[in-house]
Amino acid sequence: MTQLKTSKSKRYLLPYIILTIILLVALSTVIPIPYYLETPGSADHLRDYVSVDQKRDRFKGELMMTTVSIRQATVANYLLQSFSDTTDLIAKKELIGDGDYQEYEVVQDIDMKNSQNQAIQVALEKAKEPYELVNDGVYVLSILEESPFRAQLAVGDIIIKINHEPAKTAQQFIDLLKDKKAGDSVTIDYLAEQKEKEAQGKLIQLPKQDRAGIGISLIDKTVIETEKDIRFNTEDIGGPSAGLMFALELYGMLSNQDITKGYLVAGTGTINQAGEVGAIGGIDKKVIAATQAGADYFFAPDDSPSAEEKEKLSEWQSNYDVAQESVKKHHLDIKVIPIKTFDDALNFLNNLPEKA
Repeated sequence: MTQLKTSKSKRYLLPYIILTIILLVALSTVIPIPYYLETPGSADHLRDYVSVDQKRDRFKGELMMTTVSIRQATVANYLLQSFSDTTDLIAKKELIGDGDYQEYEVVQDIDMKNSQNQAIQVALEKAKEPYELVNDGVYVLSILEESPFRAQLAVGDIIIKINHEPAKTAQQFIDLLKDKKAGDSVTIDYLAEQKEKEAQGKLIQLPKQDRAGIGISLIDKTVIETEKDIRFNTEDIGGPSAGLMFALELYGMLSNQDITKGYLVAGTGTINQAGEVGAIGGIDKKVIAATQAGADYFFAPDDSPSAEEKEKLSEWQSNYDVAQESVKKHHLDIKVIPIKTFDDALNFLNNLPEKA
């Protein structure tokens, strides 16, 4: 009799156990954990994103920018992706620092705009087209918790004046505050959502620095003025890593030549006004995306240190090294080309034979 009651009790509890399991599984798919998943993204044809004088390139070959995919991790997708050797788990703080994801996206958008301006400048210089570089204020990239301006400024705002004096560059901003000390009051004129506003507060002693400031990190906002109508359609893409590929695409269009010689050429890397190419993150996944898109070549930043620097570094891998490792690990059918400068990339392309 006792055994029969126990059996009935188990049958009675079974639906509740099943329902609990279903609820736990469902919750595991929606409740975020403080990590993000980084996986291979896409290799996108730049002719779909860049135009000059309202025209897109129609060359036989194509240049492609590469991306990684960043997703909020949940218990469920983390467990599923843990079986993949092309996925990395990144701590929230490592990815976005002390801010939130919205601020991270704003900074990514600023980085994208700056990379486009630098690419335009490099391409116009190489094509011997006239232009003017205009400094138009400084972007707010982050704000310290202890800053008196934290409640007034936001990441992405553009500071244009300090105490009503123009602050068109980061250096001008610093110079206007260099003779002041912590506790001094200052007035900041800035643009927020295209509206001019004013903020007031006192300077603080900046951490690990021998000067006072308002407690922000900043970067120049620049504009390239040119007779060429250059436009980018990259609203859904952020970050500075397409700088090199933007510059190559623009130069090909400005010089009206298929610099790819008919090949599919993907790549990544930041670019500065001097045409130097900088390292980026996620290159092991970007080379996978390039291969999946059928690219013949992949440009990877060669940020190798000098021989003297190597002696001081116990472990060092350049972007090029990491990309090569990914090619070997995943048996990718693509050639990785080390690139230090815009001219390196252009010289490699110039020496290619025409693709049959």
